[in-house]
Amino acid sequence: MSSETHGKGHGAGAEPKHPDVSFEASDVHPSTIYRYLFGLALAVVLAYVVCVFVLRLTTRVALQSDTPPPPVRLDMGKSFKVMPPEPRLQGVPGHGNDPQADMREKLRQDTEENEKTGWIDQPAGVAQIPVKDAMKIIAEKGLPAVSAPPAEQKK
Repeated sequence: MSSETHGKGHGAGAEPKHPDVSFEASDVHPSTIYRYLFGLALAVVLAYVVCVFVLRLTTRVALQSDTPPPPVRLDMGKSFKVMPPEPRLQGVPGHGNDPQADMREKLRQDTEENEKTGWIDQPAGVAQIPVKDAMKIIAEKGLPAVSAPPAEQKK
């Protein structure tokens, strides 16, 4: 292999000559690349037009086949001043109650009821005592024994 440039020794403007290597006049024709790029751009534009057409067609079909939303839903879209009737889920926007606050209030009420002392039926001797005290009494004395019902005798 020679390290000399092709312009030397071959004559002015002549192609280099080698017995084992042949050269093409041009490797790539720019017109082929330009035609390919033009075809690619045309395909992208046509795909876009088809997609827009399909989107508009399916939107029109969906609007015609769907049932219209109820008037309450239309009013909600304009503002949240008009809420649907009760019962509503807790925590939705516009709902007045906080679900966490409601849970804390419920637990507080349950705890008060479990710790309250009072008569339920005084003449019958039925009283309400705190759950902790009732558990201590049952642990100390045990549950009252329940007698088994008498077995029926066959005749």
